[in-house]
Amino acid sequence: MTKVILNKKISNRVANGHPWIFSNEINHVKGTVEAASIVDVFTHDDKFVGRGYINPQSQIMVRLLTRNSSEEINEQFFHKRILAAWQYRQKIGYTQNCRLIFGEADLMPALIIDKFNDYFVIQTLSLGMEVWKNAIVDALNEIFKPKGIYERNDVPVRELEGMEQKKGFLSEPFDTNIIINENGLRFLVDIENGQKTGYFLDQQDNRRAIKQIVRGADVLGAFTYTGTFEIHAAHYGAESVLGLDISENAVKQATRNAELNELQHKVTFQAVNAFDVLKQWGKDGRQYDVVMLDPPAFTKSRENIQKALAGYKEINLRGMKLIKPGGFLVTSSCTNLVSPEMFLETINMAAKDAKRKLRQVTFQAQASDHPIIWGIENTNYLKFLIVQVM
Repeated sequence: MTKVILNKKISNRVANGHPWIFSNEINHVKGTVEAASIVDVFTHDDKFVGRGYINPQSQIMVRLLTRNSSEEINEQFFHKRILAAWQYRQKIGYTQNCRLIFGEADLMPALIIDKFNDYFVIQTLSLGMEVWKNAIVDALNEIFKPKGIYERNDVPVRELEGMEQKKGFLSEPFDTNIIINENGLRFLVDIENGQKTGYFLDQQDNRRAIKQIVRGADVLGAFTYTGTFEIHAAHYGAESVLGLDISENAVKQATRNAELNELQHKVTFQAVNAFDVLKQWGKDGRQYDVVMLDPPAFTKSRENIQKALAGYKEINLRGMKLIKPGGFLVTSSCTNLVSPEMFLETINMAAKDAKRKLRQVTFQAQASDHPIIWGIENTNYLKFLIVQVM
């Protein structure tokens, strides 16, 4: 097997268990290098580090799959890993809808699998994982006997690995518009055309966290997408709920979700630019009991972190100005490169500029079916905060 020899000084990231090995961390390679082939990685003094797949075209040249020198990478390996991930979700209570495989957190870097009822959506985001796609599909069929499997590989990151973007059925065709249950509510999942894999499962626990603060409240939600937070607010007893999103399609789907739950009389959606509207409504003196902000990721590159932080500060500042004294701000960030500490400091700076004091209610991460692995920072990506704005 081809051997990858690391530099004498390796980063704490690799030493502490992170599976990514960048090209500038490699001293040399012994043997032939074929993209997506399995290689063994060693320290400069010939100590085994791990086994994984290599792609010379990628900046992340090697992604480790195992640190066990006796573990072979074959079809049975993927079956075993998927089964272990499913057993973990069962133990913590995520069975109907869940992220079954969360990449590095499930020791399967660059693989995402979401489970919606009896349907599965797969993303193979690296060439080294793509070549095992058939084995992954076989394992899903053996373990779950699903009604359908669909791939959502229409993501630009695949091009960095020398792959094309594509999506389509990995099973017999099925209706890709399905309805799931979450927290006693029903939501439409558009597997084929929705964002990411069709639905954001990572906020399913956080959506329950608003239950007490929205009761009897006038609620404003911005960046609503398909209305999940807003519909939860209406379900939990809000007096009125207004959701804003720039996408006409998102507003249509959010409205349909409200109708699915017979809540259309309590929650409405508007297709507007939330940045502009929040600013104008602040000037107009509008006030709400609860403002909820759930924007998309503001950057995917380290070079733009400061711009992302400025964006988060701006929208939270505008949101706070719309909140009645004693009301609540519900705010999130899914930007992987913004740490929890950076996010909290940004909210604090926004509060100072708004001349408001904050009382923290809760600060948490993504749902537990998206597990966080200590030492692998990118698995701790979602920040969810509720504060009282005094």
